[in-house]
Amino acid sequence: MDGADPSIDSFLAEAGNVIGAGHVLTEQSDKDGYLSELRKLFVGDSPAVLRPRSTNEVSAILRLANDSGIAVVPQGGNTGLVGGQIPDMSGRQIVLSLSRLNTIRDIDPIGNTMVVEAGCILETIHQAADEHDRLFPLTLGSMGSCQIGGNLSTNAGGTAVLAYGNTRDLVLGLEVVLADGRIWNGLRRLRKDNTGYDLKHLFIGGEGTLGIITAAVLKLFPKPATRHVAFLGLASPVDAATLFNRAKGAFSNDLTGFEIMRRTTMDIALRHIEGARDPLQSALPWYVLLEISGGRDTGDLQLQIETFLAECFEDGVVADGAIAQSDQQAADFWHLRHGMSDAQRRDGGAISHDVSVPIARLPEFLETGIARIENLVPGCRPNPFGHFGDGNIHFNVSPGYDGDPKAFFDRRAEINDVVHALTIEMGGSFSAEHGIGQLKRDLLAATKDPVELALMRSIKQTLDPNGILNPGKVL
Repeated sequence: MDGADPSIDSFLAEAGNVIGAGHVLTEQSDKDGYLSELRKLFVGDSPAVLRPRSTNEVSAILRLANDSGIAVVPQGGNTGLVGGQIPDMSGRQIVLSLSRLNTIRDIDPIGNTMVVEAGCILETIHQAADEHDRLFPLTLGSMGSCQIGGNLSTNAGGTAVLAYGNTRDLVLGLEVVLADGRIWNGLRRLRKDNTGYDLKHLFIGGEGTLGIITAAVLKLFPKPATRHVAFLGLASPVDAATLFNRAKGAFSNDLTGFEIMRRTTMDIALRHIEGARDPLQSALPWYVLLEISGGRDTGDLQLQIETFLAECFEDGVVADGAIAQSDQQAADFWHLRHGMSDAQRRDGGAISHDVSVPIARLPEFLETGIARIENLVPGCRPNPFGHFGDGNIHFNVSPGYDGDPKAFFDRRAEINDVVHALTIEMGGSFSAEHGIGQLKRDLLAATKDPVELALMRSIKQTLDPNGILNPGKVL
């Protein structure tokens, strides 16, 4: 090893003995893909990327790192948007990739559970569940590359939260390697276990700062026998709120998706998503993607949906709409929604925000936020979209086509301040499902209740007294 620090060179040599020298990546070309996130907002440096294959290997690496005082940054599929998976520029933080821990250890369709390792790609988990006629509902636009360990560490949300909850709601047990290398085997499949503190919730959403998740027991669900998807055009977010309340009352837990998007957001999706087509004949200011799933396909649900939407048309709540006539058309509707983040990147990028507010205040938040941002930066394009049904909006702002993109992105801090101030003013959260990482660490410190911060720091000190686990993230 040619590193400038002998302690790091010694650590890497010992790590190579544990995992094999071929899985200690030190060449810059091999490391590059691990040292920046997709948008290049966070770029770091590291002496090496380690790629263990088992929980025991992770344990051995952390024991060595803790004894040597060397920081470790865990990383999954590197799809995170807040820099939680990227090392700093000091060149002293080791990246620990979990991608080789990718075994599905067990599937129990009778107990509706699945035991998976942290490096399993989310789409692979979906496919494995489907083979047993089961559903794992966590659904994200990046599901073809994100890994379940990262989903767990950030408590990812996605488009199925309305019916199934966030990632933490889909977990029964965890296996975690602690900072000193000890392994906590909490892979219990119990639906009820009231024996003391529920420790798994410390690590879910902990962004690898308290321990490294290596495996999990996930909840599975019976696959819905029938699924109906509608793409609806509306005049305003107020109409979306009315539609949501009516749909929730009419279909209760069968309402499994309720996504909102602005027309400007739709235009970008139609421009950049291959094969995308506008589902409706007329362009309207706002759209809702609505999904209703049922346990029994008797035909009654289809009739109920048609009757419900007809009433919404008559009352002027919905201006136009289309109900998917096939599984492929339903998938096409959802493809539009899931491709929106990538489409905005292709369209020149956006200043993105992952916020949540009480559902009753969402129309006010959207209308006020758009007005404030357009007043702050004339000519910009607010392109909000997201999970109306659980109050989580991706309030993204794109540069105007006729403006100077660099001048626009230079105002990132101003735009962030306006969106986050409005979010807090309305009793919301500036991090709904993407985590804190580096991006929102200082904002957390400035806005979090002091008692909460003190408790969080106490937990960090207890579990990671030497501060080796993902330093500089969250706290």
